Amino acid sequence: MDDERTCANVVVDGSTVNLGLWDTAGQEDYNRLRPLSYRGADIFLLAFSLVSKASFENIYKKWIPELRHYSPNVPIVLVGTKLDLREDQQYISDHPGASPITTAQGEELKKIIGAVAYVECSSRTQQNVKTVFDTAIKVALRPPKVKKKAPKRTRPCVFL
Repeated sequence: MDDERTCANVVVDGSTVNLGLWDTAGQEDYNRLRPLSYRGADIFLLAFSLVSKASFENIYKKWIPELRHYSPNVPIVLVGTKLDLREDQQYISDHPGASPITTAQGEELKKIIGAVAYVECSSRTQQNVKTVFDTAIKVALRPPKVKKKAPKRTRPCVFL
């Protein structure tokens, strides 16, 4: 599988954590193999481009159904990438298909998909990149409690 794997020891809130990242990049060639990499995940960083409506829509059309199917209880941090391009008028005019996603839209998507956090970042400027990983590590160290659905009560059927 053509994914990228990176490991690093990082310190967050005084705790040293071995951080392992797998970037599965979403290539369609690996649709059947990709879920094999989900096993044992403590958290998912689910990223979309802040200048691509298609990327944004793929979060709920493609990624959430897949992640909830294979790893229903793993928390998700939603990440908007390419923050530097959202306000870049030159980029927007040079790329007719570019469709900037607002912070409010990202926050709304976070609620819709049940993500534990939403962070916008730029790898080019490094804005909020550390925040993305700090947030993910903190959530992984203290995962939210999974709400168990109460069993449905069945009533006897009574005919009069």
